Amino acid sequence: MHAAHILNIDINPALRDSFSVEEISGQLFEDDTLHRISFNELILIREGYGTVAIDGVLYEIVPRSLFVISKGQVYAVNGNNHVEGYVLRFGDCFWEKAPASASNCKAVLFNDPSGHQQMHLNMQDEEALTSLMITMLDEFNATDYVNKGDALAAYLKIMMIKVANINSLLHEGLSTTENKIYRQYIELVSKEYRNTHEVTDYAEKLGISYRQLADLCKRCAGRRAKDIINGQLVAEAKRLLQFSSKPVKEISYILNFATPYQFSNFFKKETHLSPNEYRAQFVKIGI
Repeated sequence: MHAAHILNIDINPALRDSFSVEEISGQLFEDDTLHRISFNELILIREGYGTVAIDGVLYEIVPRSLFVISKGQVYAVNGNNHVEGYVLRFGDCFWEKAPASASNCKAVLFNDPSGHQQMHLNMQDEEALTSLMITMLDEFNATDYVNKGDALAAYLKIMMIKVANINSLLHEGLSTTENKIYRQYIELVSKEYRNTHEVTDYAEKLGISYRQLADLCKRCAGRRAKDIINGQLVAEAKRLLQFSSKPVKEISYILNFATPYQFSNFFKKETHLSPNEYRAQFVKIGI
């Protein structure tokens, strides 16, 4: 990827009322520009090839797969790519139209997308999601009417429930209670990671022991509970380094590190680059 091509997409006029759905046949993007996402995205790949880098992690574009990209993440698609499928985008203000009963599904998918950034679908699930995408696309392109937003929000709720169910089946055998607590942990981390970095604090809020939470994360996500917190911190640090001119010292305090030295050590351990080395790779632009 070329640093000089960084692009900030905080405002996307194509998203009417903070929602859009479109069919893709061709390249997702014409070059390897970095795109910063200000909306949540689902990219359903029916056929395709190429690679996509999301927050610095490289994924292969393969048929029958689904990418979950959360607001604030940064991604780029290599120039040699071709995709047949659909892209669904929605903002938080549009999500508020969706019934509250689907909130847990959205939380587990988008609050910590790194654990399921790419899902590989079986034929039945791909057909079900494609059918939903086509229905939403037809509704989105239909003549406007009074309750059109509510209808699209209802379809979006169905999509979130379906995708969350596909994700949960990847961890089949876990109890409903364990999945519920894991979702609560993910939601807590997404809200509180700037305030506390300690697993014990989250365990206390959830009313379970440190060991119970650690074991639960291993079973539900195959990761340490601490890795989930660290992942949020690293992703936010990268965004602040790329898309703001804030000094490293200020970023360290924003993320609640005791000292800039502690933050720099943490960042280098996780990324193998110092904050300044990471920032030097990119063109400094405003938010």
